[in-house]
Amino acid sequence: MTTTFMSEKQFFLTSESVTEGHPDKICDQLSDSVLDAILAQDPKARVACDCVVTTGLVLVTGEITTEAYVEIPDIIRQTVMDIGYDRAKYGFDGETCGVIVSIKEQSQDIALGVDEALECKLGEMEEECDDDGRGLGAGDQGMMIGFACNETPEYMPLSISLAHKLCQQLAAVRKDGTLSYLRPDGKSQVTIEYSYGKPVRVDTVVVSTQHGPDVTQEQIHADIVEHVVKPIIPAELLDGKTRYFINPTGRFVTGGPKGDAGLTGRKIIVDTYGGVARHGGGAFSGKDPTKVDRSATYMTRYIAKNLVAAGVADRLEVQVSYAIGVAHPTSVAVETFGTGKIPDEKITALVHDNFDMRPGAIINDLGLQRPIYRQTAAYGHFGRDDIDAPWEKLDKVEAIKKQAGL
Repeated sequence: MTTTFMSEKQFFLTSESVTEGHPDKICDQLSDSVLDAILAQDPKARVACDCVVTTGLVLVTGEITTEAYVEIPDIIRQTVMDIGYDRAKYGFDGETCGVIVSIKEQSQDIALGVDEALECKLGEMEEECDDDGRGLGAGDQGMMIGFACNETPEYMPLSISLAHKLCQQLAAVRKDGTLSYLRPDGKSQVTIEYSYGKPVRVDTVVVSTQHGPDVTQEQIHADIVEHVVKPIIPAELLDGKTRYFINPTGRFVTGGPKGDAGLTGRKIIVDTYGGVARHGGGAFSGKDPTKVDRSATYMTRYIAKNLVAAGVADRLEVQVSYAIGVAHPTSVAVETFGTGKIPDEKITALVHDNFDMRPGAIINDLGLQRPIYRQTAAYGHFGRDDIDAPWEKLDKVEAIKKQAGL
């Protein structure tokens, strides 16, 4: 796909997003709300919190080791209400839903590897093992992917950028009363036509939104195009051939957990790059930053964004991998899709020279032991300037330019 995408005259790419009222996204926000509440009291807590929602019920499960005390049912109910499920007629609401909590401590076997990296045990980095927690081992094995491109100001693919903004606008017009018949569940999907790797137009827009029973589909279609699509998608990207599918099933009254069960971690492509980049497979929400599924993916985004902003490539993907209990990555790979301005091996050297990818270093350098995660659990973790996302900062650009001779 990479070669075809960059070399063909006409190519189509699609990304989707979902609103905060989508059942899976509800679960992501619940998990991260619990995580934030714990980190606010105990920054070094170990948290792996997963949630399930269905009609009238929330199940909270996972492994948590902490000195903090939080009322998990209260956090769950308030988050559900904040999302907008605050009345029984929606089929799910924070006041009346059941909340079941089944939490145990993190395995001591895992803690042994995380608390002290293998390199520290072997004496291979003694001078750093007690330095601000930089001697932590990775909390799991796996590979993590970061991506950036210069086709939008936020260094994100246009398709996922527009899909997220449509869902944010859908929520905004619901909350401010512009379209009072809307309910919290919803989805968007945007297909972009590219020519030789450059976006030229929006081919298809899909918006599905939960709504009250008394509104007509004709009104929904007109209102969504006028109040959601037009304010978000630049007019120059729309033309007479652009297709619109608004609530294509014809009715979306039953939604949220009453319509579908939800589960933490089932929207990992929505959370990242909309399918444009590869994905290591690990979800983010509910995990403290010792879990490299989360922290190392944030780090690879930070790396990729700074490299693209420095001009070393137009599109760039970084993969790192870890072994559980080991601090240093087992591999680092860079892919520039033929857009690199310098050889890929030199870009890889820039990565090693400018970024410390040990889990403890990532946590310290990005300031990740803070309650900043609920805000990431809807509308994407990347390309955001409306939230506190330290992995989006561009503080390495000048150093990279200088070293690369750009």
